[in-house]
Amino acid sequence: MAQVKSIIGVKRAFEDTSENIQDHYEYLPDLLADFPMEVALAYCFARLEYAQNMALYCGVVKIHHANAEVARDIISVHRMTREKFLKLYHTVFGFEPPGTARDALKTAEDARDDVMHGKPATAERLRNALVNVLEYSDAMHRQLTNRVELSPFGDLRGFSGRAKKYEPEATRFMLKGMGFAVS
Repeated sequence: MAQVKSIIGVKRAFEDTSENIQDHYEYLPDLLADFPMEVALAYCFARLEYAQNMALYCGVVKIHHANAEVARDIISVHRMTREKFLKLYHTVFGFEPPGTARDALKTAEDARDDVMHGKPATAERLRNALVNVLEYSDAMHRQLTNRVELSPFGDLRGFSGRAKKYEPEATRFMLKGMGFAVS
């Protein structure tokens, strides 16, 4: 887990991530310079949650050959909790999110929850939470790139290849079986 002593340390951690992660969190350096860290933390979690949803979407389309439009519609309205994300990630990919990075993310989630619910968080806790989000994102990026050749943090053009996809109704049944809320 991160132990960062200054904003400069957060910026260094950002610069140490892959280019995909830097592009995904492109506004973080400016937010750190111009706004309170709480704003930067909210931004990072918004971007992380977007990437987590994209990971599930990309996984069901690329690996399970889901109809892309149906998958996008279902995943975009699915109410995602942290626990549901972990279960769905395992269901979709067949493996867990990166372990040590996941543990670090848990402390960042606790800091995020306090901030979003109006509770105080020290500057040290906020800095470490920001770095933990970056480290988790980078670990997820590496894991998905290495194991299934896709990254929700990168350019997704052509990610699913030319494989034939299931019909919309079959995709609905498949996603329902995986645990997505299908109406």
